[in-house]
Amino acid sequence: MKPFRLSPAFKDYIWGGSKLKSAYFKDTPFDKTAESWELSCHKNGESTVVGGEFHGQTLSAVISEFQENGIDIVGKNAAQFDRFPVLIKLIDAKADLSVQVHPDDTYAMKHENGSYGKTEVWYVVEAEPGAKLVYGLNQDMTKEAFLSAVQNNTLTEYLNFVPAKPGDVFFVKSGTIHAIGAGLFICEIQQNSDTTYRVYDWGRTGADGKPRELHVEKAADVSCLAKEIKTDFTPKLLSQKNGVEIYEVASCKYFTAKKYTSHAEVTLKTTQNSFSSVTFLSGEGTIQAGGERFPFRKGDTFFFAAQEAEILVSGACAFLETTV
Repeated sequence: MKPFRLSPAFKDYIWGGSKLKSAYFKDTPFDKTAESWELSCHKNGESTVVGGEFHGQTLSAVISEFQENGIDIVGKNAAQFDRFPVLIKLIDAKADLSVQVHPDDTYAMKHENGSYGKTEVWYVVEAEPGAKLVYGLNQDMTKEAFLSAVQNNTLTEYLNFVPAKPGDVFFVKSGTIHAIGAGLFICEIQQNSDTTYRVYDWGRTGADGKPRELHVEKAADVSCLAKEIKTDFTPKLLSQKNGVEIYEVASCKYFTAKKYTSHAEVTLKTTQNSFSSVTFLSGEGTIQAGGERFPFRKGDTFFFAAQEAEILVSGACAFLETTV
């Protein structure tokens, strides 16, 4: 089966920049673009197929059409979920994102109309000098102390600020207080959810001139208020041969992500267990799959059906591969 080249949905949040258009070739309609939802079957922003017989259709519609014809293109590992489990974004943080937290599945199902919770991983693609992010707390807090700090505008005293550089990986479990900082360009792989509880927004206002909505009580319900002690975010080297380096970026029940750096060509093997999604972070070249060749360049995302097949990626490049 041929791969599907995907066109993302775009978000123009106030903290976004211009890199998605200027450096990653995105045809965004916005002057400032915060996020491109590269692989998405979420109702708040679906990716669509580019080219071929399914051109212009949403990925979720294509998946459903194959399922109706008895063909599973997402794979049996995704069958444990009641909907497509993964959402992949490219994030351009020109300014700081709000300090926020995501619920787990149990809380979200109960309080957010059956939505998934959100566990996610960040792969830092670019970082300006001095860039940093918030990852948990720098000390233990009680729920009462947390609520008091938000009310008294002293929460930043308790946040764990961490320097970030290209290649860093941050696994953000549901319940982890976090914020992507200004000057970071990140690929985020997450559960298929858009549930976010905003805790603190640096005193700024939205496009309407009013402070953006906070969700403090819900955040207090779901946040891990213990000191975050994890400091090692180095990906695990899986293989290094023939000019190809492969790192494990993250692995959990919702997704597995690997980073590939290739100086010439690399062969990927897909299986019936899971679809495979590839997002290119640098370089250009061609993909040979389904008996045809497809050009790619930095910023492109492809979806490969769950099947026993080999995919040849030719050209010096770096990319993230996501499976379930």
